[in-house]
Amino acid sequence: MHARSLGALLTSVAVACHGGPRPLRLGTTYTVQQSGALAVLETYWAGAPLVVVVGPSGQILRSAAQGDLDVVITHAPALEARILGAAHTLLRCPLVASRFAIVGPPDDPARVAAAATARDAFARIARRRGPFVSRGDSSGTHVNELAQWHAAGASVPPGPWYVESGADQATTLHLADERDAYALADLPTFTKLAGLRLRVLFTADTALVNPYTLYVIRTPDPHPAARPFAQWTTTVARDSVLGLRLGDGTAAFTATAGGCAAPGAVTR
Repeated sequence: MHARSLGALLTSVAVACHGGPRPLRLGTTYTVQQSGALAVLETYWAGAPLVVVVGPSGQILRSAAQGDLDVVITHAPALEARILGAAHTLLRCPLVASRFAIVGPPDDPARVAAAATARDAFARIARRRGPFVSRGDSSGTHVNELAQWHAAGASVPPGPWYVESGADQATTLHLADERDAYALADLPTFTKLAGLRLRVLFTADTALVNPYTLYVIRTPDPHPAARPFAQWTTTVARDSVLGLRLGDGTAAFTATAGGCAAPGAVTR
């Protein structure tokens, strides 16, 4: 099924409960959708019918904590720990990781490509006063961006050089392209967008690793397919996701260590 808003999701669930098998409610992020990873899950999952809602990580995690979702895949570790934790989670499953990249105009006026670290790159943008387009939506990308500004010691209130799109990754990158601006991008998503003049300027820092984690959510009536979906996603489906490639042929995602475990448990 196609991704939809939370309101539409809850409506479709109510209809499905009266007209067929109970759907498995999967919440995930724009970068999972726009990178092509979600299509892998939707194409090959053969279990309970999936109803998918796509949004920023913060929104997805809050909906999960309210019991509106059965399984989530997000990429905002600090938000995941704060919003979900053990109270709302039956299983935590490390899945894959991609990379963030700082992208910008080909002439690179802030000389980001010459930076030694992500912190240095963001400090260069701040000194030059951008321009920079932020997602500004509590997504995993936005959370990482804010951490980079903090590490760089930069204050970035919205203003003439710092614009918050409040939109998904692809829309934000198109806006940055129109404005000859810098942005933080999920690399697999960026490479799938055609016609952009923006260039990848910096990505070689562990601070730009982008880990995705699957959570089985603790609900009053857990879906019987939630655990099988988690097991399938972290084994069979993960192999297919790891087969996705960037434009230059390199892997779009890498595997992350560990298996599914209850919150707080140690996996090897």
